[in-house]
Amino acid sequence: MTFELEEARMRDARVAELDRLVPLREKFARRNAAYHEEIARIGRFYIPRGASVLEIGCSGGDLLAALEPSRGLGVDISPAAVELARRKHPSLEFRTGDGEDLQVDETFDWVVLSDTVGFFQDVWAAFRSLRRVTGPQSRVLLTCYSFFWKPLLDLLERLGLKTPEPEQSWLSVQDLENLLELSGFELVTSGTATLLPAPVPLLAPLCNRILARAPLLRRLSLVRYLVARPVWHSAVPPRELRCSVVVPCRNERGNIEAIFARTPELGKGTELIFVDGNSTDGTPEEVERLLPLHPNARLLHQGSGVGKGDAVRKGFEAATGDVLFILDADLTVPPEDLPKFYLAAAEGRGEFINGSRLVYPMEDEAMRLLNLAGNKFFSLAFSWILGRPIKDTLCGTKVMEREAYRRLAAGRAYFGDFDPFGDFDLLFGAARLGLKIVEVPVRYRARRYGETKIDRFRHGWLLLRMTWLAFRKFKLNV
Repeated sequence: MTFELEEARMRDARVAELDRLVPLREKFARRNAAYHEEIARIGRFYIPRGASVLEIGCSGGDLLAALEPSRGLGVDISPAAVELARRKHPSLEFRTGDGEDLQVDETFDWVVLSDTVGFFQDVWAAFRSLRRVTGPQSRVLLTCYSFFWKPLLDLLERLGLKTPEPEQSWLSVQDLENLLELSGFELVTSGTATLLPAPVPLLAPLCNRILARAPLLRRLSLVRYLVARPVWHSAVPPRELRCSVVVPCRNERGNIEAIFARTPELGKGTELIFVDGNSTDGTPEEVERLLPLHPNARLLHQGSGVGKGDAVRKGFEAATGDVLFILDADLTVPPEDLPKFYLAAAEGRGEFINGSRLVYPMEDEAMRLLNLAGNKFFSLAFSWILGRPIKDTLCGTKVMEREAYRRLAAGRAYFGDFDPFGDFDLLFGAARLGLKIVEVPVRYRARRYGETKIDRFRHGWLLLRMTWLAFRKFKLNV
């Protein structure tokens, strides 16, 4: 199944599931009216009566109606939800549509996404779509659940006490801020609400409006909300840059044809550089078989070098593009995601673009539990050590401009030859250069061919040693 067909299948399954849940969601909306009234209260606080409002993921339309807009448009991917909203609120307009590809040709004072972003397959695409419907004075209001509540919400759903929901991504405020910035928006304000989502007289207002915002208790709140605005003063056309995609590969013969076919043309042109690490399964022969059909591709041999990090360095040194990409040959990060990384660089959103696999739900067996726990540990450790949020240190997809890499390579001796993976060599170097590091969420896929090159215990020990090195260099400066 091609990537496009798989994405379409996932979308169709999501629509069918949301359609099926419409009657249940309506029943639970009445049962949990206190929670929905708190969301409406937040909306009414910021959005003046009579504003023009677009709600994406409008469900039955109750929130949009509660805001009393002069022009109200609700968009939902579920045709059943849109039909229900039209019956309940005939004075408002509702359309079936995908928030990740908005087909709306007008701008609004406010765009509202309430408990919606977690259901997008691609939040980056959804946020970039907001640029079509916002002007310089527009504002975006987002609300979402706190991940802290996930175990309790899952339990309530199993007990039949909460609205059934399809699987969703649990994005932190940090994730949302990062994605908004990548999409041309900046945070205006954020806050918390709702410690007690139940209509308990006197106690509920105290918990939801006062204690939910208290310095220590606000972390326990159910609701996170953000208000953002488009950054029009810095809106410049993306630069046209030449791109080099480096593919380190060892025993990945079964993925080579797909890499050739699926790697997109980026910017002013894309050169594809395979660096073979002494494969024994026919990988270099498969590359050579396909090279005549792809004049901008070439094959390098790693030779006596060892490890992915060495292969990446050889590829980067040979690259001629303005922007350098790493694409892992196992295709666990799809090549179709590379345009997001390109735009982040071309639009000046960041100078070192790091992939993050830990935002969206993963395919089954894409990452084993112990690997996931290790990734989260090293994320916390390196975020503290480097003094900036790094959600996923080990995602293989990383992007930077060639000139920045040249400066990084010139200062490599400060850290030494310590990293067989290459991820930390680049990350540490970028942090020391003071480059702006941003992360692009990707959907992590299960490997279809070959075997992982990661040994959890042996490489885990190596990662701990690298953590100690980073602590010494960044915190102790020794």
